[in-house]
Amino acid sequence: MMIPMRNLFLLALLAAGGVSAQNATLTASEKEFQDTLTGVLLQGQSSRDGSPGVSDDKYEIEKVVKTGDDQWTFYARVEARGQSMVVPLPLQVKWAGDTPVITLTDQALPGMGTYTARVVVYRGQYAGTWSGRNGGGKVFGRIVKKVTGQ
Repeated sequence: MMIPMRNLFLLALLAAGGVSAQNATLTASEKEFQDTLTGVLLQGQSSRDGSPGVSDDKYEIEKVVKTGDDQWTFYARVEARGQSMVVPLPLQVKWAGDTPVITLTDQALPGMGTYTARVVVYRGQYAGTWSGRNGGGKVFGRIVKKVTGQ
């Protein structure tokens, strides 16, 4: 699946920072978060501030691994130039009580600009906001486990 250019926020969110090889111990909530985002499709819609309507979006995450205190590596499947590959993408995850919030704050991404985003993951759904130099928007949808062999 191709990630639309208009939704660079998710790529920005997934592309921040460096990967740590640390083995981290998981709390019950972190284990649930890891299980929730392993072998899934994020199927939903996105909007762009100032533009009417929403567009369908779909993102694939193979797995997430905790690599430090608030640091996680997301292994996301991306397609570029006709090639499909899984890319390790380090992110920061903060907790609001029992709710994980994937965060990116004023992160400069080479060739893409600087982005800020917050994406909440809760009970099989996700929702968030993103902004960059050329605008911002919202994203929301459900988290669907992939069928084996998909």
